[in-house]
Amino acid sequence: MSTLGVLSFTQQAWEQVLAKVKRAVVYLDAACAESLHWGCGSSRLLEAVGNSACYLREFEPAAVGGGAEQPKAVFVLSCLLKGRTVETLRDIICRSHFQYCVVVTAVNHAVHLTANHVPPAAAAELEGQQPVFEQLEEKLCEWMGNMNYTAEVLHVPLLLASAAPHLALTPAFASLFPLLPQDVHILNRARPDKRRLGNLAEVDATTLTRELLLTIRCLVSGLSSLCEHLGVREECFAVGSLSRIIAADLANFAPAKNRRKTATGRASVVFVDRTLDLTGAVGHHGDNLVEKILSVLPQLPGHTNDVMVNMVELTALQAEEENQNMVAPGCLAQSNDPAARALWEALLNTKHKEAVMEVRRHLVEAASRENLPIKMSMGRVTPGQLTSYIHLFKNNLKALGNHCGLLQLGLATVQTLKHPQTAKWDNFLAFERLLLQCRDFPGDAMVKNPPANTGDTGSIPGPGRSHMPQSNEARAP
Repeated sequence: MSTLGVLSFTQQAWEQVLAKVKRAVVYLDAACAESLHWGCGSSRLLEAVGNSACYLREFEPAAVGGGAEQPKAVFVLSCLLKGRTVETLRDIICRSHFQYCVVVTAVNHAVHLTANHVPPAAAAELEGQQPVFEQLEEKLCEWMGNMNYTAEVLHVPLLLASAAPHLALTPAFASLFPLLPQDVHILNRARPDKRRLGNLAEVDATTLTRELLLTIRCLVSGLSSLCEHLGVREECFAVGSLSRIIAADLANFAPAKNRRKTATGRASVVFVDRTLDLTGAVGHHGDNLVEKILSVLPQLPGHTNDVMVNMVELTALQAEEENQNMVAPGCLAQSNDPAARALWEALLNTKHKEAVMEVRRHLVEAASRENLPIKMSMGRVTPGQLTSYIHLFKNNLKALGNHCGLLQLGLATVQTLKHPQTAKWDNFLAFERLLLQCRDFPGDAMVKNPPANTGDTGSIPGPGRSHMPQSNEARAP
C-alpha cells in the first residue's frame, strides 16, 4: 500500500473542504479538528477562509452563532448526521444570520441509509441518489428562515490524521475498543428474547447493539473510501472478535462490493484487537523518545494523539506554575514546517539515544543558519545543554518564527527528559523483566497456551467467501 497514496488521501479530502470555506465561519468537531491538526494545520484553513471577520469554532451546542456580517457557515463533522448532531446544527443555525450553509460529513450516504433503517434491498435501488442528504438540505434552509437560501450536504472521507508517512490515526474512533468477556453479559441483557451468547467467539454483527454496529459501519465506510482512493481490492485478515466483525462488515459493505469490480490493485488489510497484546501498549520495553513524550507530557485538550508543550521558556515570563497557562502550548504536529516534520519522523524511527542526539543536531544547525552565538559541546546530550541551545532563539523574533516547530519539539524533549516519571522508566522496565522471569507468573501459561477464545484468525478475500475458522480452537501459525 503506497505511503504517498495514504498521505494524498488525507490531503485531497481536506482540499475538498478548503474549496468550500471561503469567507465562512467554520465549525469543526474534535475528530475533524485533529485530522486538520496533523494534516494541513489550522493556518491552511484560515488562509482558505481569507476573511478576518470569520472564525474557526468548535462544533458544540453552546457554540456562538454567526452575526449579520457572517452570512456563510461550513460545518465539518466526523459523525452521522443524526440525533444530537442534527439538533446541534439546528440550534446554531437558528440563532445565526446564515444564508449559505455547507455541511461536510465523513460518513458515506450508504451508512446514513442504514442509520435511518432503510433495508439493504431498498438502499440498493437508491444507488446514485442521496435522499438523506437532500432532506437535510431542506431542513437547513428552513432553519435559516428562507427556502431560497443555499444549503449543501456532502460526504468527504476525513477518516485519517496523518501523523507520519507510515503512521495514520483515526481520531473519530479513539473510543472504539475491542470486546471483553464481560461484554457478553451486556449483549445478552440487551437481547433477552434471543439465544444467549456463551463467549466472544459466538458474537457477530447481528448480536451487537445498534450503536456499536453503526460505529463499525462508519469506520468501514472510511476504510472503503481509502481503498477506493488507492484503487485496490482488499483482502482482510482478522485477529480477535471485534476485528473479525469489522473485517466481515468491510467485505460485505455494498459500496465496497461495487468498488472491487473495477479495482486494479490488491492490498492486504490486517485488523488486530489491541487487547490481545496489551503489553505492547502499556509496557516500558520500548526504547523510543516519542513513546516517553506521549507518556509523561499532558494531553493537548480535545486531542487523542498529541501533547501540550510548555512554551514559557521562550518568553520573558518566569517559569512559575501560575504562568504555565498564560502562553499557548506547543505540540508535536508540525504539518507546515518541513524541518520540524523531518525531525519528528526521525524521532519516531530511532532509539532514545539517537533521537536525543538528532534533536541536538537540528538545534545546532538551526542556530548556525541564524548566526546565533552557539557553543558546541561534545559527549552526552543533557537537558541543560538542549535548553541552552533553545534559549539562543529567545530574543531573536525572526529566528524564533523561522524555527518555531523545531523549538516545540526541542522543548518537548527537554521537558520529557526532566520529568520525574521518566526517571522511573528504567525501574518499571526492570520490574517487568523480573515478572517475566518468575516461573509462577500467570501470564507465562497464557503465552504458552492461549485460550481458544482469544480471537478467531482468518481471511475474508471477498464478498460471499470466508476463510475464518468456525471452531473455537485457535488456529496454529
